[in-house]
Amino acid sequence: MCRWLAYSGEPLRTSAVLLDAKHSLVAQSLDSPLGAETVNGDGFGIGWYPPGAVAGSIPAVFHSTEPAWNDENVRELARAVESPLFFSHVRAAAGPPIQRTNCHPFRWENWLFMHNGFLSEFAKVKRELTFAIDPSLYPHVTGTTDSEVLFHLALTNGLVDDPVAALRATVDLVERVGRDHGIMFPMQGTVAVADGATIWALRYSTQGRSRTLFHSADIPTLREMYPDAERLSEFGEHAHVVVSEPLNDLPGVFIEVPESTIAILDRDGYHHEPFRSAA
Repeated sequence: MCRWLAYSGEPLRTSAVLLDAKHSLVAQSLDSPLGAETVNGDGFGIGWYPPGAVAGSIPAVFHSTEPAWNDENVRELARAVESPLFFSHVRAAAGPPIQRTNCHPFRWENWLFMHNGFLSEFAKVKRELTFAIDPSLYPHVTGTTDSEVLFHLALTNGLVDDPVAALRATVDLVERVGRDHGIMFPMQGTVAVADGATIWALRYSTQGRSRTLFHSADIPTLREMYPDAERLSEFGEHAHVVVSEPLNDLPGVFIEVPESTIAILDRDGYHHEPFRSAA
């Protein structure tokens, strides 16, 4: 459906992974070998926290409906922005129209959210799921995607206080409502959420056949593995990325996140937490 990338670590010029990597996110927008669709040309988005941001800092966002590979603004922005934590997303629309309000990442206060996947037969469950959003949050839903509804349901279910529990409660709701409407596999996808300090990345589908998700190995480990790789000098000791598919083909650089798992990335690195057993 889409491709996305999340970075956390020392402040990094976003072009290092959005443009300059062998299989960068912009390259994936035109050629995505592991994606459900090879081309992801229905919009681009980036959300970033400024260097020196403190807890609760509001991220900036930029959205474009142009294909990422053909948008000069994307290249100008990526070479200018430096950030310690940023999200970026290239979209392959699967029904909802191509418009800026449907581009990821979505933002609410200091939170960013993006999604690769879908809620099956969303038209059947849209009304019930949308009405389950807290009334105080409902005015902030400005687009028409299932992903934005998913984000606001997670906020409704306590994302700010406990992201893992909120994501579980949200998926429970999606699956219950879906099955009430005769949908066999209601939930599909990978989700990334950040509060400015931590990234939570979920890989889950009701069917147990989720979209791909990987994260990078630690930079000190990679420098030991590839001592002659000059490109690694661009990254600090705490630099990590979580990606829909690897940014290069070097063995050991990217580690697949298991099915039905939340990968949590903070200053200390990654740890994985089981989400639930695949249905």
